[in-house]
Amino acid sequence: FFMDKIDYIIVGLGIAGISICEQLRKNNKSFVVIDAKSSATSVAGGVVNPCVLKRFNPVWNSDSFFEYAFPFYKNLEAFISQEIVLETRVLKIFASNEDQNNWIVASDKKELEKYLSSTIVKNDNESIQAPFNFGELKSTFQLNTKLLIEKYTHHLRQSKSLLEEAFDYKKLRHNKKEVTYKSIIANKIVFAQGVSALQNPYFPKDILHSKKGEYITIKAIDLKCNSVLKGKYFIIPQGNDLYKVGATFDHKSNTHIISEKGKNELVGALKKMISVPFQMVDQEVGMRPTVLNKRPIVGNLSNFENIYFLNGLGTHGLLMAPLLSKNLYDFMENKVALPSEININRFFN
Repeated sequence: FFMDKIDYIIVGLGIAGISICEQLRKNNKSFVVIDAKSSATSVAGGVVNPCVLKRFNPVWNSDSFFEYAFPFYKNLEAFISQEIVLETRVLKIFASNEDQNNWIVASDKKELEKYLSSTIVKNDNESIQAPFNFGELKSTFQLNTKLLIEKYTHHLRQSKSLLEEAFDYKKLRHNKKEVTYKSIIANKIVFAQGVSALQNPYFPKDILHSKKGEYITIKAIDLKCNSVLKGKYFIIPQGNDLYKVGATFDHKSNTHIISEKGKNELVGALKKMISVPFQMVDQEVGMRPTVLNKRPIVGNLSNFENIYFLNGLGTHGLLMAPLLSKNLYDFMENKVALPSEININRFFN
């Protein structure tokens, strides 16, 4: 596949894998990606949002993540010659007067004023059930994740730097100088696998968990809404009267199988958010890689010095992946220390 030694092997092509590939590409590093197509990114709703809307809190480190992510995705858009960044309005449906008051109070806080507009948006769409109106989020955008993965995969195929297969751990050899996978010799390997890391013998046990999330896609001809709506779940316009609704958060299930329970939960919530008929056209499952203390897992372990990880991005992966990939690149190439909150070694010290 590669006759000469390359700089990196990347395992996984979700948003973590693509982000680290981009750091390597910009720095003229040679790499090959190994991926068997099972990332949660391709199922993701694609809303990049620096706030936790349930509690009106900013996401941890949100300012730094957001400032880096937006230009990163715009550059990526230029590279793949495809529009993937949509600057979409995001509206939170207020559940009560109290909910509305809490929003106004939160929008006054220094750490939230750049994300939450203090102006209440009136509901002028009879198809949406929002008697207490909306709060508008500032500094959000939507990513077409399916298109991004499709185009990026195409680019890797064209440049002959993609091996489309499940990673075979038995074929990996490593020493202090290099790693070898089958006939590929590289300086380093980065595992950016999401929940597949649970099967990875090099990845530490019990620090990552998979959380099942289900989405449905509906067709609602009379809804006529171009904004992303957030009630109990997100309603995300997809064009052509299609909307993606989700995602559920199932702590108990580890199966990739769509469930009646997930569908009923989403349909029930949707009926409280919109008042027009709709038909369900699809249901999907994604497994989110989550960490107990909600912080990502970045870096390497002292006993495997050329084996690195970028994982545990959870529900805000699209927001965090670009900057985390830069942290990892600077650590691997320039010996810049990783922030202690994300360093994988925090679990072992």
